[in-house]
Amino acid sequence: MDLNTITEVVRRPSDRPGTDWREGDAWLAGGTWLFSAEQPDLRRLIDLTALGWDPLVPSATGLEIGATCTVRELYGFTPPADWSAGPLLAQGCEAFLSSFKVWNAATVGGNICMSLPAGPMITVTVALEAAYELWAPDGSVRTVEALDFVTGNHRNVLAPGEILRRIEIPARALRKRTAHRRFTLTRLGRSTVFLVGTQTPGTSDLLLTVTAGTTRPVRLAFDTMPDARTLQQSINVIPADVWFADPNGTPEHRHHLTLHFAEEIRHELMAGGPA
Repeated sequence: MDLNTITEVVRRPSDRPGTDWREGDAWLAGGTWLFSAEQPDLRRLIDLTALGWDPLVPSATGLEIGATCTVRELYGFTPPADWSAGPLLAQGCEAFLSSFKVWNAATVGGNICMSLPAGPMITVTVALEAAYELWAPDGSVRTVEALDFVTGNHRNVLAPGEILRRIEIPARALRKRTAHRRFTLTRLGRSTVFLVGTQTPGTSDLLLTVTAGTTRPVRLAFDTMPDARTLQQSINVIPADVWFADPNGTPEHRHHLTLHFAEEIRHELMAGGPA
């Protein structure tokens, strides 16, 4: 879609963009959402892709994902053999409601900053206990846990002009065993619920991440594997106003699916199923 209110595109911003941020500005990365709808309040776009941020930097401490890393780049990443949770990165990419053409432009950071309940990059990074590095217009930097970034449907903690620079996933989370479940009304549809369970090797703990069915990510943590009743009770205490409603499912339907899939995840991790 043509954005007919735009009067300027900053093609080569400074290495620390944002110092001249003003009302009517928008960060431009893949632009797959930005150009899909009218943006009457925008006057200027600032192109982040020109900054050349490294898309993926694996190291002994974990994985750094640049905010402008495309979905295609993440999907093509081959994680080290000892990162048992590595396949979850590709599985998250497969949860996008988009074509391969969109994958080539859409960015990991853009999906996170959109902060939609069904954002799969939110699901994956929360499940893998990631942290987000945020840059403010005044030059300050802060780190926010992925779990705390999204606050509601299309809402997050970003201040005006603040930018997501990178996502940092710790190696300890990438070495965990995983199990996930996702439900959609159609084969390639938007997620109605998306759950991920992780377990530390050599333990019986459980970290269950609930997304898509809720307006913000919900994490349930257990030091030892809970029984079915305890797990169900933990899900039942999620506040009623946190469950999401849209054409893909009612809150009641999403609650029911979450109970069902959480129990499947519990059984799979208890049985030592696929990592």
